[in-house]
Amino acid sequence: MAKKKKKIDSNEDSEVEKENINTSDLEKEFQKEFEEDFEDELDLEEELNLLDTDDMDADVGEIEKIVDKDEEKKQLYLSCGIHIGTKLLSGDARRFIYRQTNYGLYVIDLTQTDERLLTAAKFLSKYVEEGSDKVIVSSVRRYGKEPVKQFCKVLGCRAITERFIPGSLTNPMIDDYIKDASVVVIVDPHADKVILREAKLARIPVVSLFDTDDILDGIDLAIPANNRGKKALGLAFWFMARQILLELGKISSEDDFPYTLEEFTSKIVP
Repeated sequence: MAKKKKKIDSNEDSEVEKENINTSDLEKEFQKEFEEDFEDELDLEEELNLLDTDDMDADVGEIEKIVDKDEEKKQLYLSCGIHIGTKLLSGDARRFIYRQTNYGLYVIDLTQTDERLLTAAKFLSKYVEEGSDKVIVSSVRRYGKEPVKQFCKVLGCRAITERFIPGSLTNPMIDDYIKDASVVVIVDPHADKVILREAKLARIPVVSLFDTDDILDGIDLAIPANNRGKKALGLAFWFMARQILLELGKISSEDDFPYTLEEFTSKIVP
């Protein structure tokens, strides 16, 4: 019996030893995994340390500048009332409306105004580059005369701020005939209806500011905007002149534009 008991004890010792070996192996495996995880953490920390935080700060700063610029532009639009329409709404203008006020005035969508001003500047820059003297800019509205004159002075275009002589775009027999006019820019489709009609007959593209009561007949590129207020008109032509020079590479940034908004704004007192 003693021998049998000894054998049992020997078996138990063997099991304990086996269990100890297994436990030791588990501990080693756990230690190995821990070290690998720790190395991964170190690698991640090293990668973070390698990142150029100055570049990251610069990127954040650039984003903040863009946001600030957009907000600054929006405030400028609002302060000049370029979004203020009339109490009348044409079917053609409906797509450009943001809302109607309690007083019945229609408010123009500033996003579309901004997009169209940029599009118009890009479009006109090609004609200015080909020959600015063939770009005709007209306004018979009194608040539109100064912006038009200044716009043409900056870009070398031809300004018409008095009565448009009928036949100037269609009749080569008259003294006032404008040969090879490439594009016409007008302030108001109603007030500038004579030159608008002639440009249509002569198949000359027309760019026009477009208020809430205007219609698109004869207009190739409409810019939804208040086309009666002097501040709004000054802003529209100041913005386009600056953007055209940017498109042509004449200036490298908006800050390089040497003209102020006041120079484009009519001095006539209401």
